Amino acid sequence: MRTVGLGIAFDELKAGDKFRTINRTITEADLVNFINATGMVEMIFTDATFSENHGAIKGSRPVPGALVYCFCEGLLVQGTMQMVGPTNVNDTIHCEVEVLSVRETSRGGRGIVKTRNLGINQNGDIVLEYEVSRMVAGTALRDASV
Repeated sequence: MRTVGLGIAFDELKAGDKFRTINRTITEADLVNFINATGMVEMIFTDATFSENHGAIKGSRPVPGALVYCFCEGLLVQGTMQMVGPTNVNDTIHCEVEVLSVRETSRGGRGIVKTRNLGINQNGDIVLEYEVSRMVAGTALRDASV
């Protein structure tokens, strides 16, 4: 299986290809920074004794699934995004999203949504561009969880 991390072009891929990203070790500093930046301050993440006393898995320090997701996306986009311009400390960014396609999954209730995402800075300059497909809940599933 190929390892990506330094970039891969679309014409190097075909349906059925598989690849993996480079590695990333999750550290205590990553956990602390992530929960502080996101506000995910549940005791399971902020109290080092909580998991040992109340958790299902003893002897470990759990991290939020969202942190794993962010790291996986970060590792993946290193090889699939196009940095169009620089982004610096004190820049203010937003993301503009264009829906490219939507299709319901075979099981229903969810759909695959493909988008093109543009990172844009305070000057209106595009600094990042990438496409991604995500599974998204339908209204029935979304509204049932509220």
